[in-house]
Amino acid sequence: MTLRIMTIYGTRPEAIKVAPIIKAIEAHDELESITVVTGQHREMLDQVNTMFEIVPDHDMNIMSAGQSLNTIVAKVIAGIDEILEKETPDAVIVQGDTSTVMGAAVASFNRQIPVIHLEAGLRSGDINSPFPEEANRKLTSQVAALHLAPTSTSKGNLTREDVSENDIVVTGNSVIDTLMFATESLRVPFEDPRLEALRASNESGTAGRVLLVTAHRRENLGAAMEGIGQAVAELAQKYPDVSVVFPIHKNPKVRAAIAPSVEGLDNVFLIEPLAYAEFTQVLSLADVVLTDSGGVQEEAPSLGKPVLVMRENTERPEAVVAGTVKLIGTHKQRLVDEVSLLLDSKEAYAGMANAVNPYGDGAAAKRTIEAILWKFAGGARPEDFGQ
Repeated sequence: MTLRIMTIYGTRPEAIKVAPIIKAIEAHDELESITVVTGQHREMLDQVNTMFEIVPDHDMNIMSAGQSLNTIVAKVIAGIDEILEKETPDAVIVQGDTSTVMGAAVASFNRQIPVIHLEAGLRSGDINSPFPEEANRKLTSQVAALHLAPTSTSKGNLTREDVSENDIVVTGNSVIDTLMFATESLRVPFEDPRLEALRASNESGTAGRVLLVTAHRRENLGAAMEGIGQAVAELAQKYPDVSVVFPIHKNPKVRAAIAPSVEGLDNVFLIEPLAYAEFTQVLSLADVVLTDSGGVQEEAPSLGKPVLVMRENTERPEAVVAGTVKLIGTHKQRLVDEVSLLLDSKEAYAGMANAVNPYGDGAAAKRTIEAILWKFAGGARPEDFGQ
């Protein structure tokens, strides 16, 4: 019997993490893959699909300018419901914590189709931070039949919420599968000549230092985002030998907050969002990473990069415990001070630049397939990651 597994995703971070799963499903004789994209991100989502040669079976293309979160979720639920009725999958995979994830999980549950939650069990402990992601992942956990936790910490969060251990497998995070593929197997040209120059100087051993910055969190919009722009500008002026690479999010509110502070600074490369393969290669060139992204907190420690997180809390505490990630909030002076410490102190830098990888070993896709076969086809239960 062949199991029909539908994978539903909508944003670039989801695509990055489901791509190795989809390829593993496609390669397995006992599984049939059905892919659905909502298009919650558009151009950035398509880039990842192209990189992995994934052609979605259904593309909902739900996004339109100015729509609310409720409008997005309503479109997801209604659109997914029609596709579920047509395709009748045996199970549905969703990944993470977006509006696509929550809406697809609810639609599947209402049709009594088992939900497999990839990257289950992440918790910040604050329902409003990150918003709406913390609520989305908690709601998804309530209806999931199989919880694929990336770490034992995430598993512990689920068991404390009375999820049965018989419904949880610790797989590691599939983002490490994708990162290893991208950094080991891909070498793509940069569209921006400044980035090519950085790579060339790195390979020749003449490179200066690189600070990689990403910022996009909804809760940081407004004064906090303006402070981030001001802090980056102060750092660029304080350290003229440091190249600041800042792929700026397409959200016009982010751009309006950041751009005025950094315009005219020659060592700040304010660039368009990078395709995933390009981003991983910039990440490999970086000396320090300043971010409010969840995914970057997982990727950068795998490459031994110190990560300063512009948030008050994180649902990914493992790297904080390991010492490669530090929560620093969004206060302008704190940002300047923490980055300066890493740039000025070899001891502080060495204390964080440990190639400690608490998130995965590149075999999450393999464990995911084993978990699906165990749960739905009577296969052997896989051994948890980290055991």
